[in-house]
Amino acid sequence: MNKRIITVFALIFISMAAVFAQTDLQPLATVKLNKAETITLKHLKDRCEVYKKQTGMTSFTSDQKKEILDSLINEKLILQAATKAGMVITDTQAYELYIQTLSSQVGQNITEADFSQLVKQQYNMSLDDFFKAQLGMSVEDYKVFLKNQYIAQQYVMNVKQSGFAAVSATDEEIRAYYDMNKQSFFQNDIMKVFFVIVPKGSDSAAAKKIVDGLYNDVIAKKITCDELKVKAADSKSGFQAGDMFVSKSSQAASQLGITYQDLLKIFSRSTGNVSDIKDSSVDYQFNIIRAMYPSKLLELSDVVQPESTTTVYEYIRNYVSQEKMAEYFNQATQELCEELRTSSNYQMMKTDSALDSLLEGW
Repeated sequence: MNKRIITVFALIFISMAAVFAQTDLQPLATVKLNKAETITLKHLKDRCEVYKKQTGMTSFTSDQKKEILDSLINEKLILQAATKAGMVITDTQAYELYIQTLSSQVGQNITEADFSQLVKQQYNMSLDDFFKAQLGMSVEDYKVFLKNQYIAQQYVMNVKQSGFAAVSATDEEIRAYYDMNKQSFFQNDIMKVFFVIVPKGSDSAAAKKIVDGLYNDVIAKKITCDELKVKAADSKSGFQAGDMFVSKSSQAASQLGITYQDLLKIFSRSTGNVSDIKDSSVDYQFNIIRAMYPSKLLELSDVVQPESTTTVYEYIRNYVSQEKMAEYFNQATQELCEELRTSSNYQMMKTDSALDSLLEGW
């Protein structure tokens, strides 16, 4: 093959790439409520890829792509309306929202660096690659997404606040929910256990001296559990102490790192009983049985957990109210979008067969 033929092929490939790029830049719609923003075919393709990651779907029909395009238009309309109304979120607030979202994923407060390290350990991926694999967007894109979602939600709740204020669970709904889900409110045997833990750190002998002193004081009744809590709060105390409610279940045994048979032995102890000191590779610890709560089917007037102040009735009221709130939010958002979808606020650049042809083949 001579150089001229190679050059011809190269030109063909370059031309084809240019055609594909031009197609992706085809404008599908323009939102102009507050400023002119164009939604291109590439924007739609990118959003479809995000939905594929989140839903596990491998492809969408043309009608589904049109629905996704509609959601993009609605999103732009809401955000522009929010901006026009003066609703903003600072970079600091946006970052805090991002960190709160990461923390909720692991169940504790965490930094971006901590989360990145967890991802590296568990998946051997960078944080950016992890988000792209899980959500179809980069870290920065995800931060922008969260920021926009928050602004949109606050705007909808502000505009429709009278409707949100009226949404709450009725007594009839609460009692109906309880009747339909009564078995889920069965409380297993529960005990309240006070744990005293002394980390060994780099000085096992010093840790042993601390745990022996604490143990002897407890046995001699020289110190109470509440007093131990106060002492443990001092960062220089060298030990940790606190109460835990433990259910008689295999899941609870797993969380404690013991067998179910060992858990049953703990439940066989009486209130006030102090365990022996347990020596593990990382710490010394002992525990005290503070209270026992027998299994029962909780009534509406019962608290959801021993020593809690929230009753089953209040728990259901909050849960059903949140469900109704979420339902009303979707309804309010749809109503607001319909109000904003006027010819002066947006324009479809491709319709009918012209739009259909762009949505086929990918």
